[in-house]
Amino acid sequence: MAYWKKRSQHMFDKLMEAQQKAEETKKRLDHVTVSGEAEGGKIKVIATANKEIKEIVIDPAFLAAADKEELEELLVVALNKTLVQAENVSQSEMQAMSQDLLGGLGGLGNLFNK
Repeated sequence: MAYWKKRSQHMFDKLMEAQQKAEETKKRLDHVTVSGEAEGGKIKVIATANKEIKEIVIDPAFLAAADKEELEELLVVALNKTLVQAENVSQSEMQAMSQDLLGGLGGLGNLFNK
């Protein structure tokens, strides 16, 4: 019985470690910048890897000549490109964190890598 109690405590400790590492990763992603562009860089969206939009930059000459519908369509393109970049960075970071944690679980890590 003591074996299972010890094993349960070990798993609990690992879960707490995983939660802490996930929070640390999320905080780190707040400081990672991603961007997306449309119309050859005339519209640029900057965000964090946690998908928080920080800035939208529109070329003044383009803005003066663009109509409302064109501007809206290109903003959607730039925003979506930015969100894809943010998702890619976030997934990559979370996967690296998971691999690190699963490696620490010994043989159990192989259960999740199949």
